[in-house]
Amino acid sequence: MKKILAKIRNYEIRIRKAVHGQMRGNYNSIFKGAGLEFDEVRLYQYGDDVRRIDWNVSAKGSGTFVKIFKEEKEQTVFFLLDVSHSQDIGSGNDTKLELGKEVCGVLALSAAKEDSQIGLICFSDQKERYIKPDKGVKKAYEIIFNLFKLQPRSLRTDLDKFFKFALNLIKRRSIVIVISDFIDQDYEQSLKALARKHDLILIHLLDEKETHLPRLGIVPVFDKELQRTVWMNTSSASFQAQVQERFNHKKRELEALCVQYSANYLSLQTGEDFVPKLIKLFKVRNKKVRSNANAS
Repeated sequence: MKKILAKIRNYEIRIRKAVHGQMRGNYNSIFKGAGLEFDEVRLYQYGDDVRRIDWNVSAKGSGTFVKIFKEEKEQTVFFLLDVSHSQDIGSGNDTKLELGKEVCGVLALSAAKEDSQIGLICFSDQKERYIKPDKGVKKAYEIIFNLFKLQPRSLRTDLDKFFKFALNLIKRRSIVIVISDFIDQDYEQSLKALARKHDLILIHLLDEKETHLPRLGIVPVFDKELQRTVWMNTSSASFQAQVQERFNHKKRELEALCVQYSANYLSLQTGEDFVPKLIKLFKVRNKKVRSNANAS
C-alpha cells in the first residue's frame, strides 16, 4: 500500500505542477467546472473584456458597467469507477482495473487539495462501494484506501443500471468522472442523461490485447463475466477486422456524445504513463472555462 500511495502522490504532484505552471489569471483550478455564477457589476476599467459589458445596466446612463462573476461554491467531484470483471484484463498488475484505481486516486487527491468535495461510486451490475462526498485530503486517502482493498462481489457489468443509480443519487450539478472500459450494451440513453445534468468527463480504459489480438488460429477464449469458454478463429481476417471495428465504433460513439453535450473524453491504455494525457485534459478544460467566462 505504501508503494501505491507514493506512486499516486508522485503522479498528482506532476499534474499540478504542469497544469498550474501554464495557467493565467484566476483560472488555475484543474477541477473548475464550466459554471460561474453572477456576483455584481462595476464600472468599466481600461483593459476589461468588452464581452463582459452589461449593456442593460449601462443603458441606464450612469456609465459603462461590466459583469463580475465568482466561482460556484461547494464544487463536488464524483468518481464513478466500473469494477466489473471485464476490467480485470492486462499484463500482471497492469490491468484496466488497476489503471482505473490509480487514475481515480490521483484525481481524488488533486481535487481534495483544491477544496472540492469528493465522492465515489464503484459498480459492477450492483453497487459495490459508495463513499459520501466530503472535503479534505483525509477524504481522498479514505477513497484511495477503499479502492485498493475493494473486492467486487459480482463479475458482471450493467452500465445502464450504474448510470441510473448515479442520476438518482447525485442531485446537485457536479463534475462527474466516469472511469470504465464501456464494454456493455444499451446504456447510451442513461449516459446522455448524465451528460445533460452534470459536467461529465469520460475516461475510457483500454488494453492492447482487446484491440490487437494475436493470430493464434482457433483457440478457446474464456469470457470472465459469463464464466464460460467460447471457440474463436483469431487468425481469420474477418475476426480481426470485427474486433478492430468494434473498438473504433465504441470510441467514435463516446467521442460524439462528448461533443454533443460539451463533455470531455480521454482514452488511456494499460501500461502507459497517463499523466501527460491528464495534463492535456485539464489544459483543455481550463481553456473552456476561460472561454465561457469571457462569453458570459
